[in-house]
Amino acid sequence: MVKISGRFSQSGARQARRRGGALVELVFFLPWIIFLFVGALDSGFYLYALISVESAARVAASYTSTSTGTADDSAGACTYALKELQSLPNVGTSVTSCSANPVTVTASKVTGPDGGTATLVSVTYQSTPLIPIPGLLASQFTWTRSVKMRVLVGMGGLG
Repeated sequence: MVKISGRFSQSGARQARRRGGALVELVFFLPWIIFLFVGALDSGFYLYALISVESAARVAASYTSTSTGTADDSAGACTYALKELQSLPNVGTSVTSCSANPVTVTASKVTGPDGGTATLVSVTYQSTPLIPIPGLLASQFTWTRSVKMRVLVGMGGLG
């Protein structure tokens, strides 16, 4: 009977060591898991902001190229760009002008590749500071996207 109880006590000790081993492995891998999670979260936010800036530039250029707007109407382009960017945390409904950070919008009349009149809209957005990852992700990014679009004569508005 002594041997059987000894075996049970040895298997109990082995289970305790295995549980402790799993905890040690978790402690070793936890910083990497957190690092990857933070990187994925930051990258997702930055890519969402980049897509929003591209969309804002496209919508603003579309507005300035139609008969409802003029090719150099920065104020109208700002209105449409802000509607596209209002889901971003540092824009929301509190930003009402496009002349300083976090959003800058400029629209100008240029000559298109076919010699006709075109509009050039540039949207600049500065992101909120997030958790930096040295060597991979900075704390804050500034994106500028420009869209050149031919001015359409006789077309209706965006509605």
